[in-house]
Amino acid sequence: MQASAVDLSQKTPRGMRTMPWRSLEFILGVLLTGTMVALVLLSPLLFPEGGSAMDLGARLTRPFTTWAHPLGADPLGRDVLARVLVGGRISLLVGFVSVLGASLIGITIGLIAGYYRGFWDMLLMRCVDVQLALPFILIALTFISILGGGLFNIILFMVISQWVQFARLVRGMVLQVREREFVQAARAFGVRDLAMVRHHILPNIIGPVIILMTLNVGNNILLESSLTFLGLGVDPLIPSWGGMLADGRTYMQTGWWISVFPGVAIMLTVLGLNLLGDWLRDRLDPTGKL
Repeated sequence: MQASAVDLSQKTPRGMRTMPWRSLEFILGVLLTGTMVALVLLSPLLFPEGGSAMDLGARLTRPFTTWAHPLGADPLGRDVLARVLVGGRISLLVGFVSVLGASLIGITIGLIAGYYRGFWDMLLMRCVDVQLALPFILIALTFISILGGGLFNIILFMVISQWVQFARLVRGMVLQVREREFVQAARAFGVRDLAMVRHHILPNIIGPVIILMTLNVGNNILLESSLTFLGLGVDPLIPSWGGMLADGRTYMQTGWWISVFPGVAIMLTVLGLNLLGDWLRDRLDPTGKL
């Protein structure tokens, strides 16, 4: 009955389990992601007006020319730095919540399909195949045209469109783990299905799931920004990175900073999350089998 714990520890050599700060990926990932998340969380204290305060006398102020607007101002005189940090709350909220929802649904369906197999496996996996066969842009346009945009609908769309990734990953790993010796031994001792999944199967498959979640957060931030840029995302009145990119596209020659700095924020956040995902992959499976 101790086999599951032993199996987990065999995946990572002792040298990979200590001193993560020696990894450049870990340091850069934590630095970039932690800095962006901290600044976004502190934005209500730093900018109580929510980035909506207008100063028409400072409209299109160039960056690094005044302390009042260190990253410049947009055509309405709103501070770009304030809007970037305040808008990050929407992008990060969409990224984290959508991934959490998609992973919960996908893990549950993948566990049921992989553990019980038979009818449930066939039914659930055929639903996965049907959704994967549909073009992503078609699903997006159909979903948003029926329900409209908005923060909740964007998150719901991402959950519905991405749970299949987690379901297929979890199912494939469950099919492997359920045949391992420690699972067979636990079954011979009469361990119930729920306890089997919770104590023996789930701990041995959670590593790749965490890696996929980390990488998908960055992908969803990009997706939200792209949909908002196209006018299919959150309300234009709500500051977001994608909305700022859309607002600044007509001012690229006279106000390049309006789009560049939100784009830099997206790049740094996604880069940090991807570096953490790569570090987690190497740490959980240094042989590259994941």
